[in-house]
Amino acid sequence: MEKDNKCECCHKTKQRGEDEYKGLINRLSRIEGQIRGIKSMVENDAYCTDILTQSAAVTAAMNAFNRELLSNHIRTCVSDGIRNGDDEVIEELLDTLRKLMK
Repeated sequence: MEKDNKCECCHKTKQRGEDEYKGLINRLSRIEGQIRGIKSMVENDAYCTDILTQSAAVTAAMNAFNRELLSNHIRTCVSDGIRNGDDEVIEELLDTLRKLMK
């Protein structure tokens, strides 16, 4: 299910293969469910440490999502850019890594 994944905040797009697309969407759906669970915990006056434990799980899940997306990005976009002589892709990767490591 290849899609033209264009967002309003940037000018580049990425054609994702069906496996990559499904994997990312599945991860995000699970994270979305975790967030809804945390919201429900707050609404139901759950104990603080229980909520914090679930929040830490969401953080770990987002980190796993970011690692998967970054790996795919390096294997495709970055390596293709380097092969095509686009040195800008390296600066873009470094900038992205700086943002992720804040």
